[in-house]
Parts: sequence; C-alpha cells; structure tokens
Amino acid sequence: MAARSKPPFRADHVGSLLRPPALHDARLRRAAGALSEAGLRAVEDRCIRDAVKLQEDVGLQAITDGEFRRTWWHFDFLSGFDGFELGRPLDEGTFKSSEIEQPPSARITGRLARTRPIMIDHFSYLDGLTDRTAKFTVPGPSMAHFRAGRAGISAAVYPDLAPFWDDLTAAYRAELGDLADHGCRYIQLDDISYAYLCDSDVRSRLAAQGEDPDALALTYAQALNASIRDLPDDVVTAIHMCRGNFQSTWAASGGYEPVAEAVFNTVAVDALFMEYDSDRAGGFEPLRFVPKDKIVVLGLVTTKTPGLESKDMLKRRIDEAAKFIDIDRLCLSPQCGFSSTHHGNRITEADEIAKLQLVVEVAAEIWG
Repeated sequence: MAARSKPPFRADHVGSLLRPPALHDARLRRAAGALSEAGLRAVEDRCIRDAVKLQEDVGLQAITDGEFRRTWWHFDFLSGFDGFELGRPLDEGTFKSSEIEQPPSARITGRLARTRPIMIDHFSYLDGLTDRTAKFTVPGPSMAHFRAGRAGISAAVYPDLAPFWDDLTAAYRAELGDLADHGCRYIQLDDISYAYLCDSDVRSRLAAQGEDPDALALTYAQALNASIRDLPDDVVTAIHMCRGNFQSTWAASGGYEPVAEAVFNTVAVDALFMEYDSDRAGGFEPLRFVPKDKIVVLGLVTTKTPGLESKDMLKRRIDEAAKFIDIDRLCLSPQCGFSSTHHGNRITEADEIAKLQLVVEVAAEIWG
C-alpha cells in the first residue's frame, strides 16, 4: 500500500467548509443593500484565502474554495443555465427536522442552455491561491430532474424528456469543458440522487408518480456520462453520494444495494465518494460491485455532529470495507461537506479542523 500522487488522495474531503462569521455578516449586509456586490466579493476572496490556508495547514492535498461563493450547493450552479428557476420551498419535513428552513424547489421553464460561464472565475481564483490540487465541485446533472420532477419540467418546453437530457448534458459539457480549459484537473459531481434512490420511502413516492426508480438510476448515470464524456483524459472525475446533510439533518436512508451493481458499473468516473458515517448507509457489501478501475473514498467521519471518531474505530471500519474491495483502492474522507448550504452544520470550526486532521492522520497511518 502507498500514498496516492493524484486524486482522489488517501486523505480527501467532499468540499464545503463552514462559512466564517465575516462572510455571514457580509451576505446579510449585501441582502440589506448596505454592501455592494464588489464589497461582498472582497470578503469572499479574503475568506477563501483563509480557507485554503486552513486546508493546507491540516495537510490536505485537494483544496477547495469551501463553496464560499454559494448559497446552496446545487442551485447556484444550476441557476446559471438558461431555463432553470427556483420555485417555492419543498414540502415541510423533506429533511428530518421541522425546525429548519426547507430548500426551494426547482423548475425548468425554458430550454436549458449554458450561454455564459457559471463558475469559471470561482475556480480560477482558487487555483491561483494554491500549489496543491485545486478541486472543484458541481452538482450532478441528475439534480435538475430529481429536484424538479416531471411536474416541475415544463411540458410545453419539453413534452418529451429526451431533448431535456440532451440540452442539460450539453450545458454541462460546455461548463465542465471550460473548467478543464482553465486548468481544472479534479472535478467532483455531487450526485446524491443515487443514495436517495435506495430509500424505500423515496422509491415508493417515485413509483406513485409513475417513475421506475431503477430505470431512473440508470438514466441519471447515463446523463452523468454524457456530461463528462469530452473531458481530457487527465481530468480526474468523482461522484459524491449522500443522504442529505442540510444543517446536520438527513433526508433518506438505506444501503446502496438497490443501485450498486447497475450504477457503479455504468458511471464513467474515476472515484466514488460514499457516505458511510451511520447505520443509515447500510453495510459495505455493495462495494463488491465496484469495478477495478474505480477508487472508493469512504466517508467515515461525520460532519453532522462535533464528536470526534476514534482512530481505532476508523481503522476497523476500513478493514471491514477491505473484505469487499482491495484496501489499495480505498481512501478516507468525511461523509459530506461541512456546509452544504450557507447555513452550515451544527459544529464549530474547531470541530471541522479536528475532523479534517483526523482524516489526514488516519490515512497516513494506514497508507503512508
């Protein structure tokens, strides 16, 4: 076993970081009209510089901007496409708490197209701050459909969904290709739909809407492949799967078994970031379906709660996973980001640092 010189790294992370108080304050002032867009950008720049230093100081090789310029992990990106709009909040209780703001819904009201760069400047700024690998995260293409549903996709614009997928994946190819042209060599697509499709309640709800969850999983996998198909060979791609992370809550449960064989053998990515921090993710048995050309990053360290996992427990769980996949094809990370939305999870920055340091230390002790 050995360390890895290219992504995913033995110690990696999903991407988002807790927004510092200065950034929260700047967003509030901007919303109130007391701060200009340029003023907000300056605060974002400063906070991102600090976030890069934080990641480098704990020993990470993959460096993100913490998603500090985003409000929502998925909607800020998708809203950059023509034809995509945000609607009313999701039904109360989508996330397992009645005390938190519910995310907005998605609507497709026109032909989807990428007519201007969406986050190219975000990556370029990040890339200029570090000599390590600048990692960029985007939502997977499935999220446009999964969040909108057939009811949220205009039947007047897309009476048939084949053109919807054609337009969506073409828009993705344009943005991802532009990222690659600007030097991005590590792209993670957050495609949480696969894990949601393992939840019996979600599957029942989709079936009641006339959807076949198993067919949908393959449709999503094929859309992902169409989105990344033109990327240069030296661009490392990964998908991240989880069951909800909004303000330390969750939205789905169930092991990966329902989608594992079909999805893992269809998606043409280099790595799978898989949530495994709780019993809701099931056992490691589905890892037997991961083809030999893919790396699995085990999300064993939770970002939802402040308690720090023991090294012995993490090593034991990695050994358990290695019964189903060679340990040399495994890496370690937190199960999700620390702040999928601007709100952040219910932990402190000190907790965040401790958990990232734990990932780095355990990975070094196992793989060198």
